[in-house]
Amino acid sequence: MHTRPIQMNDVIYNAAEQCFEALVTVHDGETARKYACSIPAPISTPFRDAAAGLRKQAERRHTGRGGVYSEMQLDAAKLRAGRQRFDAKAWLAHVVTLPGLRAA
Repeated sequence: MHTRPIQMNDVIYNAAEQCFEALVTVHDGETARKYACSIPAPISTPFRDAAAGLRKQAERRHTGRGGVYSEMQLDAAKLRAGRQRFDAKAWLAHVVTLPGLRAA
């Protein structure tokens, strides 16, 4: 079994639905997928048990590749083909020397 780092944010209890809800992030290599998870449980459920249920639901969704998720990938900066790097100082120096563009 492959373990992946899991992060939970904003675990809340939804009293109207009687369930614990959280946004659970599963880190898999350079990819991070976020799942909106919800487990039905009474408010008296220990936080440890609720967190374990939310974690398990996120892992199942991640391995099953089902449901809706948000994905972020770490992207290394790529060199744009044939273009030089933008030099802001040189551009501003050029703009200052343009005729007729002086502030009053």
